[in-house]
Amino acid sequence: MEFPLVVGVDGSDSSLDAVDWATDEAGRHGLPLKVVYASLWEHYERIKPSFSPDRATEQVIAENIVASAAERAGRRAPDLKVSADVVPQDAVTALLDEGRHAFAVVTGSRGRGEITDRLLGSTSLTVAARALCPVIVVRGSWPDQDAAAHRVVLGVGDQGETSEAAAFAFREADRRGAVLEAVRAWRHPEGAVDEAIADREFDEALHAGAAEHPKVAVERRLIEGHARKALVAQAADADLLVVGARHRHGTFGLQLGAVNHGVLHHAPCPVAVVPQSS
Repeated sequence: MEFPLVVGVDGSDSSLDAVDWATDEAGRHGLPLKVVYASLWEHYERIKPSFSPDRATEQVIAENIVASAAERAGRRAPDLKVSADVVPQDAVTALLDEGRHAFAVVTGSRGRGEITDRLLGSTSLTVAARALCPVIVVRGSWPDQDAAAHRVVLGVGDQGETSEAAAFAFREADRRGAVLEAVRAWRHPEGAVDEAIADREFDEALHAGAAEHPKVAVERRLIEGHARKALVAQAADADLLVVGARHRHGTFGLQLGAVNHGVLHHAPCPVAVVPQSS
């Protein structure tokens, strides 16, 4: 069974950017696109009096939003298989459920009513923290395919922390005809780094993907400094930034780790958060 690429919409400009990005992505991978709008109108309808003039308003809004988004995708890619669904759940629950049987989930960086463009929407952040599949948060300005930078940046973490993310990044670079730039940041109290250890970490993270995608050119970047700042800087002219995440148990807002939180809030391009299996 072919899993679809799922994109969440809410009628905001940010979610329409996500639809455009997801449409291009589905076309690159030959996947069907599923447009999802989450609404609790069915729940509220049950508790509203039957004479309420607003009884079906949310239903109409939901259907219009999802139909408009699906039409937008169809205009952008006429040959793409597009489906649309209104799900009677809150947005986070709906996208997490959809992600159980999806190639990936795509969201905008902000929802309707966000206070400032600089802050990541709570739905996007929570889905990225908890989803079982890759989640792409569409941030920054990103070009059409013909004007792409043809660079995919991969954040390389400690040993064993990057395998699924690296596989995703290689696949993306291959489909885009892009260079894969692997970035490893380091900070050492004595101001030196053991390059042999760094090379082993690069080798461990990249060898499987390189074997599966031999045509992808790989550049290694060992950068002194904080990982978040290094990744954000290297992503300045990238098409996609890919990071791995081990989902941590604990208080909300710390599940992804400080580096991933930082890039999700500040990266100048779309960010793919790929869950690690171990």
